[in-house]
Amino acid sequence: MRVTDVSVTIVEVPQTAPLAPYRSHIRSSSTTQSGIVRVETDEGLIGWGEHNVNFLPNLSGRLMEQQAREWLIGRDPQNIAAFHRDCPLETRLKSGIELALWDICGKAVGLPVSVLLGGVIRPRVALAACMGIQTYERAGEFARWYVEMGFSTLKTKAGADMTEDLEMVRGIRDAVGDRLKLRIDPNRAYSPAQAAELCRHLEQYNLEYLEQPIPAEPLSDATKLRRQTRVPIALNESVTDPASVMAIIREEAAEFILPDTHIAGGILPCVKIGHVCEAAGLPCIMHCGHDLGPKTAAMLHVAAACPAYSLANDSTYYGLEDDVITEPFQIQAGTIAVPTRPGLGIDVDPGKLRRYRVDC
Repeated sequence: MRVTDVSVTIVEVPQTAPLAPYRSHIRSSSTTQSGIVRVETDEGLIGWGEHNVNFLPNLSGRLMEQQAREWLIGRDPQNIAAFHRDCPLETRLKSGIELALWDICGKAVGLPVSVLLGGVIRPRVALAACMGIQTYERAGEFARWYVEMGFSTLKTKAGADMTEDLEMVRGIRDAVGDRLKLRIDPNRAYSPAQAAELCRHLEQYNLEYLEQPIPAEPLSDATKLRRQTRVPIALNESVTDPASVMAIIREEAAEFILPDTHIAGGILPCVKIGHVCEAAGLPCIMHCGHDLGPKTAAMLHVAAACPAYSLANDSTYYGLEDDVITEPFQIQAGTIAVPTRPGLGIDVDPGKLRRYRVDC
């Protein structure tokens, strides 16, 4: 089997209220942008993939498509190991293509990707509802809403102001108590000294973890922070590939690891990270970048098959106005069923692809 064609379509899908506008300490946004990858083969199989392109400067789907076509056409779509060894493309684009190759591999043998990864140990995958920075009052309203929807876990953005962060956390706990496991993510906003101070104030609120409060490097700062607080520390921006996770483990720099396909380069690196963490006894959580259907499907297959992904995985899927797939995922009690059809188990709707396409 050989690849005969590749296309990359940039789409922008609105988010719904009350999720939108989704505010971090860096920016606010009411839409999500993704690159949707379509790979064709000489045996008639078509694979779909997706990679995060939110906030990229000089975004060009045409350039991504040209680069993908020049490198991928004529290659074996089923040799994913060789793809990772040889592919020179930028990591986000590489990850979108890799998802499409897994989709083709599953379709070629009539099996879901999760089965190719070893088999389904979780037929439903739990989600952590992710929300932007909120006031004390709005945080409480959101928290009650998430509990009513059946979510067990909430992750909030943070990092614009320490007092604001603490008021937001207090608003959640005052509204719903411990009915939601709580994670907050300052996205590297604080210095090590500021993070230590924040942790001192957060200890009373029983967080599941504090995610990447300080810069990704040096890892020794995260190690020192862990020694100063009872608040569990998770790392995301520090997680780029399996080797980075090995370094985190050696440094004892985190208690939780959050990889993402568009950072690690696809499904296979996230699976390898899961295996490393399983051996080390560290839980993994799949990170999200406001993902649409194909990337959400990839998350589901990884979490379904890998023991390390034992906790609720990040998601803003509940806050999308629409999706580009023909049958959008249904969230029930804060979980999504793992697709059972071959490949990723999704199909992209050409009409929706046209409707949400960004000309770039």
